[in-house]
Amino acid sequence: MATKSERRSLAYEAAVLYFVEQQTMEAIANKLGISRSTVSRLISSARDDGLVRISLHAPEEPNDSLARRIEEIYGIDVTVVLVSGQSTEIRRLERVAGVAGNLIGDVVEDKMVVGVAWGTTVSTVSERLMPKHLSGVTIVQLNGAANPTTTGLPYVGEILGNFTRSFGAKAFPFPVPAFFDYAKTRDHMWHERSIQVVRDLGRNADVAIFGVGSFTSPLPSHVYAGGYLSSDEVTALRRDNVVGDVCTVLIRADGTYEDIEINTRATGPTPAELARIPRRVCVVAGAGKAPALAAALRSGAVTDLVLDDECAAALLEYEKGGKVDGASASLR
Repeated sequence: MATKSERRSLAYEAAVLYFVEQQTMEAIANKLGISRSTVSRLISSARDDGLVRISLHAPEEPNDSLARRIEEIYGIDVTVVLVSGQSTEIRRLERVAGVAGNLIGDVVEDKMVVGVAWGTTVSTVSERLMPKHLSGVTIVQLNGAANPTTTGLPYVGEILGNFTRSFGAKAFPFPVPAFFDYAKTRDHMWHERSIQVVRDLGRNADVAIFGVGSFTSPLPSHVYAGGYLSSDEVTALRRDNVVGDVCTVLIRADGTYEDIEINTRATGPTPAELARIPRRVCVVAGAGKAPALAAALRSGAVTDLVLDDECAAALLEYEKGGKVDGASASLR
């Protein structure tokens, strides 16, 4: 019986013959001295194990134009995903998450520390990661997830588990609330050595992966739908021109956040702290998130952006001073 290593080598050889040399399964079977059904299983195994990555590039030029225009405005790398105009918000998110999962697989390498925020978008991305056989990878939770009604552990645990399984990594959860009740409590907690270990890992990560929370998205952001903020807090934030959050740090339309009271109690990294991480992959789906995305981009939190075509078009319209889902632009 062949060893696991031998099976992987055979799967790789079959994949090269099929995808690179474009030989038929019958020809591959004859060359390798195995059955056609075995060739099919080997090729499927090669895909499942991350030995094969398939990239599709839609021919629509408008997407490339949208990406270039956003890159020119914000100085970042942009991937625009074409999604059918008839798609639901959930389907749109799934399409964007699939592309982001492939990109993240290309970015993550051996011995990297990967900071992961939680949320609806990142959860969907985590389910669509391209598996990759790596060693020494560490996944660290960037922001706390507990609130008065839940520990957040099952939800975040599933996200971290998807990342660790995809990259053969170890995980460092961050067992604190998303928002402390008092700023002094957070300050004291930051002096605990067990918490410092996780925070130091996050601050020194090689890659950060996060979405953008938004007040205006038809698909509710988890931080606003999951009991993390009271209705009074949301009302006060809206009055302060807050449009969303990055890693549960609230941001205004102009990208500022430093003097927002709730951020003194927030546990996620600020945009300035994120900016010290070399690669910062932001994943966004839906035109309703354009105002919050613009704020995140203005804050300097993003180096790599994956978004759908409708969100890209809405972002550019917002940048020009238009309106998106009833939210007027507040430009630099």
